[in-house]
Formats: sequence, structure tokens, C-alpha cells
Amino acid sequence: MKYTAHINIMPLKELLDPQGKAVNNSLHNLGLSNIEGVRIGKHVTMQIEAGDSARAEQVATDACKKLLANQVMEAFTLTVTEG
Repeated sequence: MKYTAHINIMPLKELLDPQGKAVNNSLHNLGLSNIEGVRIGKHVTMQIEAGDSARAEQVATDACKKLLANQVMEAFTLTVTEG
């Protein structure tokens, strides 16, 4: 069966996010001063062929831990759906 993994990778909350800070400052310069706490991350989707959703989730988790997320600086969350 085919599953789709939706993965969000974000900088750890304890770490500075220079890109998010730059975007936050630019938004303020554009008059959007009521926006705060901008953080920039990545969204990854992938198709996984697996026997069940638990196995698909494990494959996606392995991909994140081995390649997609730098766990020293980033955290990830994922959801798996059919299709």
C-alpha cells in the first residue's frame, strides 16, 4: 500500500533562527509590526510503499534521523496518510 509522509523540520526552540529573525525584521519594515516569533523550517513530503501505516511511519522516521533532519539543531514532526 502507498502512504504519504508529511514531515516538518524546524530549528530547535533553544537555538537562534537567523533566517526567521531576518524575515521577522523585514515584516516589521513592511508595516506588519504585530507579527513576532517568525521561525523558518522545511516541509518535506514523500511517498512510501509499506505494508501498513506503522511501517511507513518508521521508514519516514528513519529517513529524518539519518538524512533529513540535523538532530543537533533541528526537530521534526511527521504524519502519515494513505495515498
